[in-house]
Amino acid sequence: MKQKNILKLTAATLAIIGAGTILFHSAAEVVLAMNEGKVETVPTSYQVWDSPEKVSPLYAEKEEEQEKKEVQEEQSEQGKANYTVSMDSLNTGTPTDTDLTMEEAAEVGAGYLKKIYGLDLDGAYVYMSYDPGTETFPRPFWSADVLFEKEQTPESTRWGYMIDAVTGELFGVSSNRKLDVSVSLGYDAALEKDCGVYAELARKKAEEWKLMDSPVDRVEYSGQGYSVNDPSIEVNVIGGNGEIVNMSFSRYDQTFLGCITDTSRKVSESALSHLGGESQALDGGNG
Repeated sequence: MKQKNILKLTAATLAIIGAGTILFHSAAEVVLAMNEGKVETVPTSYQVWDSPEKVSPLYAEKEEEQEKKEVQEEQSEQGKANYTVSMDSLNTGTPTDTDLTMEEAAEVGAGYLKKIYGLDLDGAYVYMSYDPGTETFPRPFWSADVLFEKEQTPESTRWGYMIDAVTGELFGVSSNRKLDVSVSLGYDAALEKDCGVYAELARKKAEEWKLMDSPVDRVEYSGQGYSVNDPSIEVNVIGGNGEIVNMSFSRYDQTFLGCITDTSRKVSESALSHLGGESQALDGGNG
């Protein structure tokens, strides 16, 4: 029961971090309108993590549109992704000298999105946010809101990731979409008793993406929910050494939606245990 609660709290933390732009998009539009010329936007070319070549400086130097287009086409042929990265208008954190820069973090994140979703970021807009850590997640991290349209709206199809700000280790990835059909978002009691289809999907994905250091031991039902109008189911993939990766799938068409890594779970669990200990100590002192 405690593990499930920890995972739910971790999932909630990641959901809040990943969906912050959605929840506050109205405020963001006002801020963006007021600071249109102040947001740092860096059109650039980053190679994804499976390419050893260095990014050519020619792209930044050439001013003519035709020349830029030729460079972009050449880089695309070499397996590099061209996207626009900027600091999210709602960001309040400032990375330190020991943290990855915004551009470095975006490059690492692009690698995870390609590996897990097979996503090519050519033409994408990547809005980055930095956080030095929170009370319930005391590790500095970078998170991103990735879209293929400049405006961030609740209805936009988007992807997100959360990584360690220093090492680039993955804490979680997510995707959100608005379905073109109307489906029930209600609870499906049958899935709690038998989630076999999703359990098998989760097992295959965890092994394919090497999300664990040990072989998968079992997969257990975790919960249900929804994002926008897409109903979801969450399952826990448990490894032989006790690792747990929480994975989410659409109950509409079984599309993979996102995951929370074992490292993320452990960070949250340790923080919550510490906070629980402090609470008990205070209660004891007051008694």
